[in-house]
Amino acid sequence: MIPSVPPVTWALIVANTVVYILQLGASERFIWTFALWPLGASPALGPSAFQPWQLVTYSFLHGSFTHLFLNMLALYMFGSEIERLFGSRRYLAYYFAAVLAASVTQVIVSAASGSFYPTVGASGGVFGLLLAYGIYFPRRTIVMLFPPIPMPAWLFEGDEAILEHLH
Repeated sequence: MIPSVPPVTWALIVANTVVYILQLGASERFIWTFALWPLGASPALGPSAFQPWQLVTYSFLHGSFTHLFLNMLALYMFGSEIERLFGSRRYLAYYFAAVLAASVTQVIVSAASGSFYPTVGASGGVFGLLLAYGIYFPRRTIVMLFPPIPMPAWLFEGDEAILEHLH
């Protein structure tokens, strides 16, 4: 039997899915307004360039259905366990702290590298959940999708970071 999805994890999955559906019918301006732009990005690249709300809103946009699906699968798999462990309020705070840490890191790295491309996706929050999962459940076995190799959670956490950079 599949355990039920805890409320905050469920709400995040629904919110990400609804925003993706809205995104499909939206104009480029919608994406440009809510994606995370680097500091100093030229308004010629988009009508809004960097705005403070983008430090959170980027995490609800996704570049493709596959991107959304894989992030929501990871949110379901790891977020459900972490929400049960932390409780809903602490879990929500932790998830958005991970989203913010990822966005600030992205802004710093993009400024240092001179990159002027927007960032979208829940990967920052998901990586925060992977980190917590690896810390709290290090001996649990995880099976990667590609290739299907079983490994302990503490090792999986590092492999996912490598795979995300190759994506």
